[in-house]
Amino acid sequence: MPSSTVPDAPRGTRPDQEHFVAALEDTPVAPLDKLDESQKARSTWSDAWQAMRRRPTFWISSALILLVALVAIFPGLFASAQPNDGCELGNSNGGPEAGHPLGFTFQGCDIYARVIFGTQASVTVGILATVLVTIVGIVVGALAGYYGGFLDAIVSRIGDIFFAVPTVLGAIVLLSVLPDRTPVTIALVMSIFAWPQIARIMRGAVLTASNSDYVTASVALGVSKFTILVRHVLPNAIAPVIVIATVSLGTFIVAEATLSFLGIGLGEGIMSWGNDIGDAQSTIRTAPQVLLYPAAALSVTVLSFLMLGDVVRDALDPQARARR
Repeated sequence: MPSSTVPDAPRGTRPDQEHFVAALEDTPVAPLDKLDESQKARSTWSDAWQAMRRRPTFWISSALILLVALVAIFPGLFASAQPNDGCELGNSNGGPEAGHPLGFTFQGCDIYARVIFGTQASVTVGILATVLVTIVGIVVGALAGYYGGFLDAIVSRIGDIFFAVPTVLGAIVLLSVLPDRTPVTIALVMSIFAWPQIARIMRGAVLTASNSDYVTASVALGVSKFTILVRHVLPNAIAPVIVIATVSLGTFIVAEATLSFLGIGLGEGIMSWGNDIGDAQSTIRTAPQVLLYPAAALSVTVLSFLMLGDVVRDALDPQARARR
């Protein structure tokens, strides 16, 4: 048979059907997958910020924490009179009136002023305890996790001993024999029993980061162990510690209130939410507002830090965010 002069047609078309093919210069091809080198690479913290800023919970908790911080630093801006000025027994357990929107305590003192000025001591204890626990936990946990061996064994056993003693119970024992109970003293005592949690979390994060390729490359280049730990391992292992520290701040505020409620926290001359809650025990039935307002301030503050910690955790842990 003679060969056909018609070129092979695409499948599904007729041999006599005409086809139009555009010229190459009329259809320029763009590099779709080309990397945009003009944009700076984003870090983990930049990605976390982008994730947090989209959460309404982040802005609400941040606004509340900022308000509490301002009240603690500048209480005079929110209360015109000192809490112990003008205390009259004639106003004992009195209700709200002009200039005293929350009423009066059993001794006739302004509840609103006491709540405002009590913020400073409660927040100070929480911040100091969190800073101390975080510093000790990071240092001890990082050294134990990275160097391992005998140091890791010793730190782990010491941490187990302190884990066996609850923070509040240990603080009760120590504070019962200390004559001076200031915010610094309370924070130091609580940090003695609370550091193992941060240290254990830091140790696990360092162990995970130590097996990364960049650590292996640094060792091959002859970088010292301490330099690798500080410059490479710590920045990539500190994220879970920040989450725990954010949540722990609210926990320490509650612990201070618990100790003051039991009568072994801050001294009687120091105003705090815990002291006011403890003083309200005798009048909880006849004048519940004496207990209600400092307890509400405590609850809102702790809830704010818990909400912020939840947002930070989701932002720094994409897997946790995906499970929700």
